[in-house]
Amino acid sequence: MVGGGQLARMTHEAGIPLGIRFKLLSDTPQDSAAQVVSDVVVGDYRDLDTLREFARGCDVVTFDHEHVPTEHLAALEADGVVIRPGREALTHAQDKGVMRAKLSEIGAPCPRHRIVSGPADVAAFAEEVGGFPVILKTVRGGYDGKGVWFVRTPQEAGDPFRAGVPVLAEEKVDFVRELAANIVRSPHGQAVAYPVVESVQVDGVCDTVIAPAPGLSDELSGQAQELALRIAGELGVVGHLAVELFETRDGRILVNELAMRPHNSGHWTQDGAITSQFANHVRAVLDLPLGDPRPRAKWTVMCNVLGGDYPDMYQAYLHCMARDPQLKIHMYGKDVKPGRKVGHVNTYGDDLDEVRERARHAADYLRGTITE
Repeated sequence: MVGGGQLARMTHEAGIPLGIRFKLLSDTPQDSAAQVVSDVVVGDYRDLDTLREFARGCDVVTFDHEHVPTEHLAALEADGVVIRPGREALTHAQDKGVMRAKLSEIGAPCPRHRIVSGPADVAAFAEEVGGFPVILKTVRGGYDGKGVWFVRTPQEAGDPFRAGVPVLAEEKVDFVRELAANIVRSPHGQAVAYPVVESVQVDGVCDTVIAPAPGLSDELSGQAQELALRIAGELGVVGHLAVELFETRDGRILVNELAMRPHNSGHWTQDGAITSQFANHVRAVLDLPLGDPRPRAKWTVMCNVLGGDYPDMYQAYLHCMARDPQLKIHMYGKDVKPGRKVGHVNTYGDDLDEVRERARHAADYLRGTITE
């Protein structure tokens, strides 16, 4: 797996029961996954020679991020390296402009959008979609709110262009909430769909995920799952695909983003589904039969633990585990820094309010936001 973050750490964990020999390309020996994987290569994923050397002897290469240069992926495929998802599929998660063009081509519902060349072009686009505000995104490299601008006037539209990369303009969608449809697809076309979830964002970062999305109609839920499965098939995705969605006020769903790897909106599956997103991603990239994605409980809630000023996790564990013996804590081995994702918690049960309160309390206590 290329990338040493928490997604690689948890994917490795899912492969242990199957006896999967897991090799990691990590930026540093201190990265989350590098702390627990035995076969670690420390190197730069942006260097083609490093990638080639790393891939030698691997049956299949997969990723915990989308940042490997596209031309390097093409070179690996030309070398005969099996990459899952493949270069053509992964390009749609790397480049928002390519993604929007392809989704429009296959008829997937998206916000109105256009590649723009400067502030004047942004103003023209805003006029087309009914006025400001509009959303600007760099086509590559953004995540967790980075590389995204909420622009209210032409005068505010200059910053995205200073990076010297193409910029995508999108209409500001009048949405009720954000949803995510997570599916996994194997090379021979088998696919499974998890329940559609509600994803709550705070300052552009995923804070809470509720599975399944409360109050979502069966019709809209089915549409979202079918859409995600269709996108995976059209793009040739192998492995896990997260389709982030807007639920609009007029009862539609629109595609916001794609991620072709395990995803934060699927972390609840570790404890809330029969087969987790990580286990099914491993199965898919190895072309094994996929596991049952059905939930184990009526409700599961995942809350991210963000770093604060409270690094003493042992004392926090004493409180959280004694207060809630059913609580599941997943920490990433990261240094605690304010605002950094250092772990997540999962809770489950029959009463949504209670399940949500338990997850929120644990995440806040682990962060140090509350102390009792």
